[in-house]
Amino acid sequence: MKGIILAGGSGTRLHPLTSVRSKQLLPIFDKPLIYHPLTTLISLGLNDILIISNPNQINDFKFLLGDGLNFGINLSYEIQERPNGIAEALIIGESFLGNDKCALILGDNIFISDKLNSSQITDFKSGAKIFTIAVNDPERYGVVKIIENKVMDIVEKPNEFISNSAVTGLYFYDSEVSSICKTLSPSERNELEITDLNKVYLKNESLEVFQLEDNDVWMDAGTFGSLLDAGNYISALQKRAGRLYGSPELAAYNQGFLTKKHIKDLIKNSPKNSYYCLLEKIII
Repeated sequence: MKGIILAGGSGTRLHPLTSVRSKQLLPIFDKPLIYHPLTTLISLGLNDILIISNPNQINDFKFLLGDGLNFGINLSYEIQERPNGIAEALIIGESFLGNDKCALILGDNIFISDKLNSSQITDFKSGAKIFTIAVNDPERYGVVKIIENKVMDIVEKPNEFISNSAVTGLYFYDSEVSSICKTLSPSERNELEITDLNKVYLKNESLEVFQLEDNDVWMDAGTFGSLLDAGNYISALQKRAGRLYGSPELAAYNQGFLTKKHIKDLIKNSPKNSYYCLLEKIII
């Protein structure tokens, strides 16, 4: 399985912060936001990852992340010319994916969960898998309609309550996904909607829903408030537990993609700030 991070869009909800900087490069306490979805994919055991962004910002990601060598992985890059929908990422990434399965994650999503590990990848065989979590404001999200423990529909921002199971920004797809995306029609806002893609798999009875639990954390850091909340939350967690959250280097070390020597060399050549000091304390 390969991974895709969609880090495009114009970040209109975060203007003027995003006037000159991608949303996914804004800080979540001591790390850029994109470190979090990158960490999630690495924690899942993926080491071949494509980052998709817009033409004006793709070079910023290349400058920050490079070819992935510092994380023990391979990073590739593609451009999404216009924000034509999440599902378009799977068409843009078609050559990168080849005949492999795919984990797609949105670049502004933060997950903290012990349930997301390599077994999720090895257990996934075909079809699609979406990850949901209970929320108290389901009208803001795409939600899964469930009747007698069976998924019946996915409804985008429902006006009436049908469930509180919100669809998060992490999706697994089989090798047919790029071909399926090409059959989708643009929505009223002229985008290829990820909900429409998931509905195809649902219609084919090949959609699996994995419900994250109450003690799992999912944050969509796409607004001023959620960006601030995410930074404060990560700061509090790290101070309290003495752990790093959203660290691709640590995730790569735990997966065996980086050795202790690699980490030591990385720290030696990095600024002596709190992030790398904590990384050093944990690893060494």
